[in-house]
Amino acid sequence: MSNPVSHPARSGGSRVPIPPAHVLHEPYVIFLLLFIVLPASELALLLEVGKRIGTIETLALIVITGIVGAALARHQGLQVLQQVERETREGRMPGGALVDGVIILIAAALLVTPGVLTDAFGFLCLIPLTRRIMKATVVRWFERRIQSGDGGMKIYFSHGEGPETGPRRVRDITPDDAPRRVRDITPDDDERGR
Repeated sequence: MSNPVSHPARSGGSRVPIPPAHVLHEPYVIFLLLFIVLPASELALLLEVGKRIGTIETLALIVITGIVGAALARHQGLQVLQQVERETREGRMPGGALVDGVIILIAAALLVTPGVLTDAFGFLCLIPLTRRIMKATVVRWFERRIQSGDGGMKIYFSHGEGPETGPRRVRDITPDDAPRRVRDITPDDDERGR
């Protein structure tokens, strides 16, 4: 494992370790941001808004953005469902419409969550122009994962060892596995490397 890069701290000449870039993609860092940093930021912003416009007005703002956001998300979600049905009837894969639907679903969840940042991002998800940009970014991300060979599915096997589930082994499912049915893949295949 490589040592983290260090940069001089602002106070004095001591060095502050900077974690390697791959650490920032770890799930615990994402959970830390989602469940500690984001709520703390939202709380600080709501308190500041409450100081400036008043407590009752802030509560009203939270309720109004939740209602308006949910109504907009419902309206746009129904439009996307109609587009999915239309494309399916025409024999086309509704990939773009499905990505739109997921973004609108995320927007709805963000808009009913009290907060300034979540509301702002939720409304951005509902604006067609910004949603197209988000959709293009998501599609490019999936394309890169597929082209790099990292777009496959992983199956976790348990071999019955240990107190509950035993050690887990990971097996990538590749296009060569496509003709085989999932129930035909056994833990023995993992040991043979198939």
